[in-house]
Amino acid sequence: MNSQLVLSMGQDALWMLLMISAPILGVVLVVGLLISIFQAVTQINEATLAFVPKLIAAIAVLTLAGPWMLGTLVDYIRRMLEAIPASVM
Repeated sequence: MNSQLVLSMGQDALWMLLMISAPILGVVLVVGLLISIFQAVTQINEATLAFVPKLIAAIAVLTLAGPWMLGTLVDYIRRMLEAIPASVM
């Protein structure tokens, strides 16, 4: 196993991490921004007002994108396991 292969596998792992986490992070970021704007306009500074909608949005995204995320991760793990014999030699 040479260093180029290790770096390539690490790059693939980071790319997979970014792809899997992007939907949840993006939606939670947008919901947090909207709640912050609402709090600034109405001057309501309640901590649960920011937390609960983000939690609900994250659960909704996991419900909708969960099967895609799981399928993508399974394909990635399958490719990595299939690459082990070729990388050992």
